[in-house]
Amino acid sequence: MSWHGHLHLHYRTDADSRTIALDRHEGPLRVLQRLYPEGPGICHHVLVHPPGGIVGGDELDIHLQLDAGTHALLTTPGATRFYRSAGPLARQSLRARLDAGARLEWLPLETIAYRGCRAENRLHFELAPGAEMIGWDVLALGLPAAAQAFDHGRYLQQLELPGAWLERGLIDGSDALLLDSPLGLDRRRVLASLWFATGTPIERALGEALIDAARAAIDGGPLSADAGVTRLHERVVVLRALADRVEPAMQLLQAVWSAWRPLAFGLAPCAPRVWRT
Repeated sequence: MSWHGHLHLHYRTDADSRTIALDRHEGPLRVLQRLYPEGPGICHHVLVHPPGGIVGGDELDIHLQLDAGTHALLTTPGATRFYRSAGPLARQSLRARLDAGARLEWLPLETIAYRGCRAENRLHFELAPGAEMIGWDVLALGLPAAAQAFDHGRYLQQLELPGAWLERGLIDGSDALLLDSPLGLDRRRVLASLWFATGTPIERALGEALIDAARAAIDGGPLSADAGVTRLHERVVVLRALADRVEPAMQLLQAVWSAWRPLAFGLAPCAPRVWRT
């Protein structure tokens, strides 16, 4: 049986400048209760998918609308898992629209592409002038610790910020040249990206500060030879990393997020509670 899940979250402010959310859902896709560990202006949400994984034929669609002046932080309680498929595609898509002055932190835990999966994951962010976001994506291919290599299957990912960034990558488990070559993933099976993006050009001083902070976190760490940061576009700063396991990649992303948040938003880092459980 295939699952078709739809979740629409509309963030807006009430009369007390509190970020609230109206959510509508169909199928097995939910958000837990709103949390405000930083005060009423910033809404923390945990996205949950009760079936626990995505199989061939499943389709999950998430739509976010952030009105002007809202701030939402979204994460997940565990990994997103694309399981082996007998043929049909499994699809997940996120479309987010941020109005002027809105802020989004898209910080899900890792995605695991199991051996034999046929999966698509699409991320689309539209930022109006004055909108800002920090986002990340971590992909683990197979389960190396359990001797389950990603030796067959296909995983397609597309990430788009219209007018600033568009990338589309297909990873085929049978493509040894891509997976194992020093010019490809060099036998690394975890790919991580972290970005800061805005609806208008990032000021030069801020862009340089973000890059310096990321390099300070990379230098001397376990991924110092496999991570880098650059200003991809006048509205986007991106960090990339390759790793053998999820843990060092996630630790690096969390360290850089903790450094970027005060620089970009003027806010101290406030890790979601589910990261500590």
